[in-house]
Amino acid sequence: MKRYVILISGRGSNMEALLDAGLPGVCAAVISNRADAAGLDFAASRGIATAVIDHREFASREAFDAALAAAIDRHAPDLVLLSGFMRILSEGFVRHYEGRLLNIHPSLLPAFPGIRTHAQALAAGVRLHGCSVHFVTPALDGGPIIAQAAVPVQAGDDVASLAARVLAEEHRLYPRVARWFLQGRLSLVDGRAQLAGEKAAGGSLHAPQAD
Repeated sequence: MKRYVILISGRGSNMEALLDAGLPGVCAAVISNRADAAGLDFAASRGIATAVIDHREFASREAFDAALAAAIDRHAPDLVLLSGFMRILSEGFVRHYEGRLLNIHPSLLPAFPGIRTHAQALAAGVRLHGCSVHFVTPALDGGPIIAQAAVPVQAGDDVASLAARVLAEEHRLYPRVARWFLQGRLSLVDGRAQLAGEKAAGGSLHAPQAD
């Protein structure tokens, strides 16, 4: 059975969704860069190994990433899932996990990379917003898109209301994509996301309505 590791920095709501989804694999560990991340307690309550690699204890990003990779590799994962992990990862780290490192981002990439995506969407006046799951590459939020889910931006929306609707879609989308990978259906081929039985158009795949 395939193994996966989840990286978090805070409450870990997407981590909870992944753990509640009955994925066809074993969560070997949940690792955080913050000792006060609430998601660590949830993972421990499920009997999952947890660890903290505090980025503040390292002199450079590369030193932190080396320690983080060592902690991950102790669990020999087939897949690493970033779940609200608020660190920019070095190129060496990303290359080490190339093709098996996924992230969920709260926007319809390539629109609104980085942080404060919901405020950006409201300021831009877009009619649709949403979330994207992508393979991680050295380009920030720039890796090949695997699947996306959209929500309408409604009259009267503020950051909180829009974020809540997007988060509900994140909780549905991320476990679906993780399942594809753990089933051996999803891979990174020539810089594009490829799902068995479907052709990648323009380098991305839209999530079907059912698994």
